[in-house]
Amino acid sequence: MSVAATRFDVRLRVTCTATVGSGESGVYRQIGNYVGRVLNGDKPTDLPVMQPTLFDLVVNLNTAKTLGLTVPQSILARASEAIE
Repeated sequence: MSVAATRFDVRLRVTCTATVGSGESGVYRQIGNYVGRVLNGDKPTDLPVMQPTLFDLVVNLNTAKTLGLTVPQSILARASEAIE
């Protein structure tokens, strides 16, 4: 199964069997927190490096079918989106 860790670039959603990436809303929320802290006087150099904690899984069933792959139900149950 081809897997790409990305922010769900459209080309990857069309061609990959599955993509895993951080949800955009979570990333924007973290950016907002950083901006708020800087505007409140915190120095950017004092802010911690943050990494996403929530991830989205998108499964492309069309690509899997083309490749002759069967995606297990356990994967589909965890997927944020299934492209048919």
